[in-house]
Amino acid sequence: MIKTAVARRYAKALFELLDTPSIEPARSALNGLGEAFTQSAALRHAIASPVFPEETKLGALSELATRLGCPPVGQRFLELLVKKNRVSFLPDIAEAFAKLVDQSKGTQQVLVSSANALPAAEQDRITTRLRDLLQRDVDVTFHTEPEHVAGLHIRLGSTVVDSTVRGRLSAMQRVLTKE
Repeated sequence: MIKTAVARRYAKALFELLDTPSIEPARSALNGLGEAFTQSAALRHAIASPVFPEETKLGALSELATRLGCPPVGQRFLELLVKKNRVSFLPDIAEAFAKLVDQSKGTQQVLVSSANALPAAEQDRITTRLRDLLQRDVDVTFHTEPEHVAGLHIRLGSTVVDSTVRGRLSAMQRVLTKE
């Protein structure tokens, strides 16, 4: 809870510092940095270790950020995170920043997963239906998860609509074993 609140404050501060053309590159760079931090144990260790000086940590992050197309304000933001020992918050900051960008654009991120790849016509139909239901622009990401067997799993922020066979079987199991 505290980590999320801190991440939101940092994300909001960065969002307010950026000019409009720099927002999307910053979002992309933050997402990449957050993903690298989550996936790389070596990077997490190097950043968290007191053995490495701040300059080394900042150099590594700056190089990675430059490769990801981070704007200059983002580079200074990373320097602040290193100095304040808040780099471990990067994945949460990236998520909070993405939400702020979506709110400013009036869009909603939606994740739709299915057992098999959906045809383009079906993807368009789902996107249009979600846009009509939510009455706002939607940015829909489609992906496949064979373990669903059939049906759709739709995630809108913290709301999940699960009409997959796997989800229904899990719900039935919970009801049957509740006693």
